[in-house]
Amino acid sequence: MRETMRMPTVPNLSPPKPPRKKGRKLLVFLVLFFMALLLLLFFRSPLSKVSKIEITGNQLVLSEDIMKASEVQVSDQFFGVSSSAVEEKLKHMKMVSSVNVSKQFPGTIQIQITEYPKVAFQFGEDGSTQFVLADGTAVSTQGLLSVVDKPILTGWKAEDPNKALLCKTLATLSSNALYEISEIKPFEQTEAYPDKIKLYTRSGYEVITTVGYFPDKMEYLNAYIQNLKENNLSSRRLTLLEVDSHADLDGTPNKEAQAPTKADDSVKDQGKEQVKEDKNAKQNTPSQTPNATPKPNHTSVKPTPTPTSTPNR
Repeated sequence: MRETMRMPTVPNLSPPKPPRKKGRKLLVFLVLFFMALLLLLFFRSPLSKVSKIEITGNQLVLSEDIMKASEVQVSDQFFGVSSSAVEEKLKHMKMVSSVNVSKQFPGTIQIQITEYPKVAFQFGEDGSTQFVLADGTAVSTQGLLSVVDKPILTGWKAEDPNKALLCKTLATLSSNALYEISEIKPFEQTEAYPDKIKLYTRSGYEVITTVGYFPDKMEYLNAYIQNLKENNLSSRRLTLLEVDSHADLDGTPNKEAQAPTKADDSVKDQGKEQVKEDKNAKQNTPSQTPNATPKPNHTSVKPTPTPTSTPNR
């Protein structure tokens, strides 16, 4: 018999083993090590620290006081300073209206201060002239050239809450309205009107009102005065309370207006038109810089202990 030819059998080969991952693990370890080393060197270098603190916008608040209140110092960790935390600390300072803190890498902290506006003047116990800000804070005018273009507060106690509310209200008035008022003082405060005030205008009028009524009544003050002039009334005292009336400076009611009269619609319309004109004039007036020349009708004066003259009372 013919022998059957058999093909040689080929042994089965095992699949190749995957390469070991030891090399990849080592590479990852080295990368992490060098990154940690770089971070350590960075935080020990001057680049990671506060190198400069820039404070701008402050004229009355000392930069040293701002630095102290912020609790930020040069050489502090730059990334450890929280802008919001610094703002929270500074916005509670007197005379400071708002704060904006920003960080500029490398190492610069910028603090932008906005102070409350000046709304009035007053005289200190030693006779020195002081600015009064919208938050009621008094600041000496010593060394500052000032224009007496705002009312003078007399007879007020520093802790009087009505004074603080009045200063806040004055900040809402236009510059023209502030200039028209020469003096404001508390006046015959009663249980019914615990915040009654008397103010004097530069045009020679006395106005009696309250701190609460002050914002609304002042909006139409020029219209009231203009109405008296147009009707040839000699009244020089205006009482602007719940019911508005006017009389002579000696307190005698004017014969032509013995009964209290409210401002009619025409007077209020005049007042609204005047307010619009003041707003338009304010918008069209170019912004003044701190070194701008005062208006022609304002007199630049240096602070003196002698009060500005007020209308005859």
